[in-house]
Amino acid sequence: MPVNKNALIRYKTIDNCLRNTTHRWTLEDLIEACSDALYEYEGIKKRVSKRTIQADIQTMRGDKLGYNAPIRVEDKKYYSYTDPGYSISNTAISANEISKMSEAIELLKHFTGFSYFSDLTGLVQKLEDKIHSEKNKSYQVIDIEKNDDLKGIQFINPIYKAIINKVVLDIWYQSFKARRPGKMVFYPILLKEYRNRWYVVGKKKDATNLITLALDRIVEIDAQPDEEFNLKEVVDAATYYKDVIGVTVNSGKAVNVHLWIDAENAPYVLTKPLHHSQQIIRETNEGTEIVIKVIPNFELEREILGFGENMKVLAPQTLQARIAKRLQQASLQY
Repeated sequence: MPVNKNALIRYKTIDNCLRNTTHRWTLEDLIEACSDALYEYEGIKKRVSKRTIQADIQTMRGDKLGYNAPIRVEDKKYYSYTDPGYSISNTAISANEISKMSEAIELLKHFTGFSYFSDLTGLVQKLEDKIHSEKNKSYQVIDIEKNDDLKGIQFINPIYKAIINKVVLDIWYQSFKARRPGKMVFYPILLKEYRNRWYVVGKKKDATNLITLALDRIVEIDAQPDEEFNLKEVVDAATYYKDVIGVTVNSGKAVNVHLWIDAENAPYVLTKPLHHSQQIIRETNEGTEIVIKVIPNFELEREILGFGENMKVLAPQTLQARIAKRLQQASLQY
């Protein structure tokens, strides 16, 4: 069973006690020290039992957790380490732990946009050095989709801080259709990542509707801490994006979208649903019919078009007509 937090606190406390060679530690002393530590860190007022501390000492002596602590008892009363330089903090890392740490390091390296991850740079390097000292680094076995040349990623952290601290932003934004960037006073509410691109949801000053800005179209950001952040609306991501695929939240209600996928491609959609509302209507040797309840948007159309001739819209008719028109226009390119 996994070691719980209270047990780890007790192990660490016993370790700290036994490392202090200026005091002779009785079992009662260790009980008192562990009880005080649990009260300080967890607010637990109940005194630790004698049996619990005895079991902790046995666990620390054993190799179950890899400690193999050299704990001795002198005069059947006083506990100490036979090696004054020993500490459970210096325990060698197991091969399994090294593997997990390597995976964690690779994952951490992908979060380069947030300052609180960049603050971990030194820690990550230390972990890497520790792992290198334990074993030779093997080839990479985890590859996460990323784009090191992604524009706008430098704005993630200032926008994040503005959201947390409720700071108004002046944003110079240039959409794909605009010839030059325009300035807006913006109330940021939520950061959103979709398919390795970042977006910020919020409102323009004096506007009523939420809008979504792509960070790669932002030219400049300037915080306005002296301007009152008078927007009290809070956006819960799970609720806000509940009825859509992607980041575009159009007005209107969610509708049932019926799709047919041929038998060869159906497994891809069944094992990775297009939307959490996806349900199977019927399955045949030729293909599968599913239904999802969503608000039609650009990302939905892109998903459908991505399957080409292998997917067909059965309903609603408006979406069916739009997909058919786009496919016809696409065919004219060839």
